[in-house]
Amino acid sequence: MSEPDYLAIIKERGQGALDIKMGIEMLEVSPQRLVARMPVEGNTQPIGILHGGANVVLAESLGSIGTQLHAGPDRKVVGVDINATHHKSTSSGYVTAVATPVSLGRTLCVYEIVITNEAGQRTCTARITCLILNKD
Repeated sequence: MSEPDYLAIIKERGQGALDIKMGIEMLEVSPQRLVARMPVEGNTQPIGILHGGANVVLAESLGSIGTQLHAGPDRKVVGVDINATHHKSTSSGYVTAVATPVSLGRTLCVYEIVITNEAGQRTCTARITCLILNKD
């Protein structure tokens, strides 16, 4: 049995309004690895560097999507914890996030998200925990 085309599924489903507003572009999608990029422009603090909250939005989007793909369409996903460590600022171009699972369980999933600048330097490391629930 072949692996589903997860990226096509995501594109067909559409993105959330916040992801669109932030300019997040999904590049690679599966429960085992998600890659997306986001422009710095439009997502900055008043002093011109990428807002830490923008990193968290990017990380939560990837972790939530990965968990939903793992859980399947008959279950719903909610984030229960997220944290981020900001290592280096960036003020232009794009950042790229790579999310990989720490644990993919029946009711709980944890992803680590590494965000890098265009030079490949790590700018942020985040971790999200999502709870998988039955749909009402």
